[in-house]
Parts: sequence; C-alpha cells; structure tokens
Amino acid sequence: MPMSEYQASRQRIIGDPGLTEHFALPQYAYVFITRMDGVNEVVWQRMEVDLDENEWRFGRYGGSLSSSGDSIYEYNQPIQILLQNDRPQGNVYAICSNVALTFSQNLEDVTTKAAILNLKFDTSDEDIQQNLQNIYATPYNYNIGGGYYCSYDCTLGKVIRVNMLMYHIASKVDLNWTVAEDKRINTVDPSQAVRLTYMQARRLFNGYAYCFMPLRNTMAELPSSGGYDISIISNGDEGLWWEGRSYFYTIPYTVVNHADYFPLQLLMRTNGSTEGSGYELTINQPIDTTAVFVPWLRGNFIFNNPLENKRETKTGS
Repeated sequence: MPMSEYQASRQRIIGDPGLTEHFALPQYAYVFITRMDGVNEVVWQRMEVDLDENEWRFGRYGGSLSSSGDSIYEYNQPIQILLQNDRPQGNVYAICSNVALTFSQNLEDVTTKAAILNLKFDTSDEDIQQNLQNIYATPYNYNIGGGYYCSYDCTLGKVIRVNMLMYHIASKVDLNWTVAEDKRINTVDPSQAVRLTYMQARRLFNGYAYCFMPLRNTMAELPSSGGYDISIISNGDEGLWWEGRSYFYTIPYTVVNHADYFPLQLLMRTNGSTEGSGYELTINQPIDTTAVFVPWLRGNFIFNNPLENKRETKTGS
C-alpha cells in the first residue's frame, strides 16, 4: 500500500489552529425577511445590499450561540428596514459573498419560505470556485431554544435588532502528509525515494448549490475528474516536500444512489512525475445531510512507497 495510514475527521469548526487563513471580506449581501401569514411563512421584504469593506471589524464573538469565543468579522453598519405600520413576526435568511452571485431564479420570484430554502447559486464559474471560502449564509436548520436562530418579533417594540451570525457554505479540506523517514532518501535507487510534488482536487461540485441548505446538495452522477491544482505548503526545504500540508474549500455533495457519502477525490504525484501519472484517491466521506454546519474534513497521510498509477477508494471515519 502506498499509504500505511489514513485518517479523516469531521468537525463543525471551520479553521485550523496551525495555519493562518486570510479571507476576503463580503461585499454583497442578499437578505430575505419573512412574516407569518396565518400558518404560512411568506417573504415580506427582500434586499440586495452592497457592503463597504471598510465597515468590517475583527474581534471575538461574545454572544449566546455555540460559537462563543470564535474570532469573527462584524459588519459595523446595520442594514435598516422600515416597519411602517406592520408589526409582523418572522425570520431572516441571508447570504454574503465577496463576489456577485448568480441565482437559480430571479430574487423577485422568491415569495415563500420553500422558495428561499430551494434557492441556489451558480458555482460553475472559476472565480466562484476559487472564492467558496468567502461565501457565508444563515443555515436554515440552526435552531436555538426551539426556534430558528434568526427570528424576530415586531410586536415587542418599534425597534427590533436581529444579529445574524453567518457560517461557511463550503467545507474546508485540510490535508497533512509525512513521508516515512526511511523512504526520504535512497542512494541506491533514487527513484524509490518519496517526495510529494503535486496535488489536484478533482470531481468538484460545479452546478447550482443551495444557499441555505449546504448539506443537501446532490448530483445525478459523479462529476468529471477535472479540478484545480492545490498549492503545496512545505514544512521542509523547497523541492523536498517530505512533510507538508495544504487546504482548499469545496461544496459538499452526495451522488444519487450514494446518498450518505461525499466522494472527494485527490490526484497526487511524487518525485516530479508528469501529467498522466499519479495516484487517484477517492475518499467516500460519510455526510449527515440533516446536520447544521458543513464539516471540516482533515486527512492525515503517511507515505511509505512511491505512488503508483492506480486508483483507490477509502471510506472516511
């Protein structure tokens, strides 16, 4: 086996204490405010807002939600809505991004809660794929105290404030690898020495993805193998790559008839091998589609032999 050990874990928290990340601040906000009309929840107001990147402030979240203590950016200017004579009750759903989004339908046609939850945005553009880590939303099933966490009740007063703590819609995939010490140098047969020199994320979701149901994305069949290169962050001298790490963000999805698995695929090559050679690893990572937050996936690899031209499937645990 080219790899003697593989581990993958699923955690809610997006981030990694061992590596500093830099995110582009959102410039666009798409907000839907619903009201109760009898037993139905209908769209009351909708807004498209251009955000000022100078109004974001970095700090610690000190609120009552489960992410208390996390580092966050807070938008310093409120998005104001005139109540007029209405005093409704309802919910707020929002998606923010540093790039303009193209949706599956005109926002003016989104008139019900069902339409909000079914709203999707196009991920096929390369610019969107490279900025998935900068897109956030209010997950539809995040319930606090028995109710949706971004609710409001205007019957309580004339000034109502709704704080929307928003979350990534894409999963972070964090990869770490180590070459076994006895395989790093081979003076008798240098071709048997191992160094990881190339990695590519493959079979990425590239259709319309849910804005508010980030774990409900499906595809009719496994996408083509095309993807994009992942930069390798080396802990050693450049060109050796005996220990390294990398990460990327991608939309989690399941394939019809394989509903419980996210088929994440990587192409890896060692020792400067050329296009057409390498090792394809498909990680069938279990996904709970009823969960609230997209998972942080982490893979730890130990290489004991040069990678061969082959494919392998592993089920994450």
